[in-house]
Amino acid sequence: MTETIKIYTDGAARGNPGPAGWGVVFLRENKVFFELGGRSDHATNNQMELTAAIEALRHLQKITKDITREATSDSLVEIYADSKYVILGITEWVFNWQKNNWRNATKKPVMNRELWEELFELTQEFKLKWHYVAGHSGHKWNDRVDEIATTFADNEPVELKK
Repeated sequence: MTETIKIYTDGAARGNPGPAGWGVVFLRENKVFFELGGRSDHATNNQMELTAAIEALRHLQKITKDITREATSDSLVEIYADSKYVILGITEWVFNWQKNNWRNATKKPVMNRELWEELFELTQEFKLKWHYVAGHSGHKWNDRVDEIATTFADNEPVELKK
């Protein structure tokens, strides 16, 4: 039986750039089984959106190392984000960036290249499906990751479910 793991991610920056945070919620069978969050003293919103996705996949790597590859090869991971920048970047733009020596459509260097490279590498290990969810629209899990990200940015983090 194929298991689906749902992951919600978000990033926030106060001042953009400024104090920043990221949040992640992992769901199994539509129930939270843990949450992650972190902060940076100075980052942009886009950097934190990327960091949230990276940290989610890093953590997924850790928890799946204890499980045989056979058990995880049929698992589907769905990632939900309110950042079209992250979703379009990792599902569409990254392939042209790589072909064009990390230059964008206007021939300028891709911003946040190191983060994009790390995210792309992490995506190669899992069967991922990316979903856009509108931010600040009353969606329960998107609101929760926003709360995690913003409270970390404010350096007053909420308690995370472990």
